[in-house]
Amino acid sequence: NHYVCGSIAAFTNIVVTFPIQKVLFRQQLHGVRAREAVRQLQRDGMRKLYRGLLPPLLQKTTTVAIMFGLYEDFSRVLLDQVPTGSGIPELVTRSFAAALAGTAEAVLTPFERVQTLLQDHRHHGRFQNTPHTFRTLLSEYGVKECYRGLVPVLIRNGPSNVLFFGLRGPIKEQLPEASSRAGHLVNDFVCGGMLGAALGIMFYPLNVVKSRAQSQVGGAFRPCGEVLMTVWRERGGSVSMLFRGAHLNYHRSLLSWGIINATYELLLSVLILKGS
Repeated sequence: NHYVCGSIAAFTNIVVTFPIQKVLFRQQLHGVRAREAVRQLQRDGMRKLYRGLLPPLLQKTTTVAIMFGLYEDFSRVLLDQVPTGSGIPELVTRSFAAALAGTAEAVLTPFERVQTLLQDHRHHGRFQNTPHTFRTLLSEYGVKECYRGLVPVLIRNGPSNVLFFGLRGPIKEQLPEASSRAGHLVNDFVCGGMLGAALGIMFYPLNVVKSRAQSQVGGAFRPCGEVLMTVWRERGGSVSMLFRGAHLNYHRSLLSWGIINATYELLLSVLILKGS
């Protein structure tokens, strides 16, 4: 149930927010203003607006399914293993479950890798589509090249999952009590959106590092810190330049995680009602 609900929620979100993600990616990669990123996409044309949709669609529907599904499975297994009266708070056990689920999601890094290459206009001539990009990377460079940018993904996934699942309940409890399905839907949207937006800002520099690392094809695998320092120097040692695109990321995350959380909870409640 949790896997199916997570997958459908992610599908809904990706189709709605993909064009915004594309503008954001250009800002992360090139440090340009939103208007210039939009102009780049206009020059590329409508036919290429949804170019690169398949990798995030496959990746996000799977990772969100894993995120919610494995979190519930790991939580259940770990809570069963903790002896009664052991003194270990449930929050600690659930946080560990969330971190494990986030780490497991990193197996799907190759989808983020291919999405990055397909969205980068410098590679438009070389990579045609998702299958072609995978074939090229595997035949010319091997499996390791598909996992370029794995370290920032791992650093991001575990802690962000712990915070998302740890704070989701407490935030919803602070919102006005809902008395209808529509009310619950709004609360779940607000709760998921607020969390997603805050975490998006918190982990934004890691996503800049990931985008930069994954836009490279072949060559040495550079450490996370080295990539960050390169971007930092290129952008004149400016925090505002490092966070360029963060305001758009904030709004995209607000919308994305609002949609994901609200859709997930709605589907789950429907399935529970049908099951009972």
